[in-house]
Amino acid sequence: MQSNLYFKEQLPTPQLTVIGAGPGDIELITLKAVKALQHANVVLYDALVDDQLLEYSPQAEHIFVGKRKGCYAYQQDQINELIVSRAKSHGHVVRLKGGDPFVFGRGAEEMEYAAKYGLEVAMVPGVSSCLSVPAAQNIPVTKRGSAESFWVITGTTKNHELSADVQLAAKSSATVVILMGMSKLSQIVNLFKKEGKSETPIAIIQNGTRADEKVGVGTIASIENIVEQEQLANPAIIIIGEVVRHRSQLHHIQSVYSQSETEILTA
Repeated sequence: MQSNLYFKEQLPTPQLTVIGAGPGDIELITLKAVKALQHANVVLYDALVDDQLLEYSPQAEHIFVGKRKGCYAYQQDQINELIVSRAKSHGHVVRLKGGDPFVFGRGAEEMEYAAKYGLEVAMVPGVSSCLSVPAAQNIPVTKRGSAESFWVITGTTKNHELSADVQLAAKSSATVVILMGMSKLSQIVNLFKKEGKSETPIAIIQNGTRADEKVGVGTIASIENIVEQEQLANPAIIIIGEVVRHRSQLHHIQSVYSQSETEILTA
């Protein structure tokens, strides 16, 4: 395996490059990822990938392999087989996945499968939604005096259950970032309430960094009502911890400064 391989000019060398497309905003894809797309022969892309990114590979065959509203275009076994078959018939296959493929994606599994069939494999990291989506809403995952560490947890395991790590995280003072957890929100809220954290700030960001982004901010005690009022749903990220307050604090500082400037100008 060559970790520094991103593409080769000569075909039909069968190869796979797994690429992270970032959290949703098309400008948050990396230059290295764009370069790999420009040399792709086939692009297999997921539902969370903006179709505009496919414009970087007009020469390639584009195949949608994602999941929308619970419906799978392809099962994972079929995706694995498609990677290998297309690589052997076309050359360079790019697997374009949302966020970073090594953060609750199956990038590592797909690379292992491809390598078993003789494909050369490489990975281009992406901007992970677990960090960038909160940041885009002025929520840092760490902040001096508020959080010294953070957890990133999948809300739903492969057995469709809430991860046991959420209970452990609820006992800590760390920021807790939960992906794929909206269907388990009531369970998550109850775990934090049991730890006496009903007033802990929480934010839920749907379609983070996209034009249709929606945000709900409240406390553990109030968030379920806010979700209902704002009609928040998947795909969304849940952020729990004192760092959530930074968003409103920053807004307050900016408002005070703006008011002071106005008073000076009108004095």
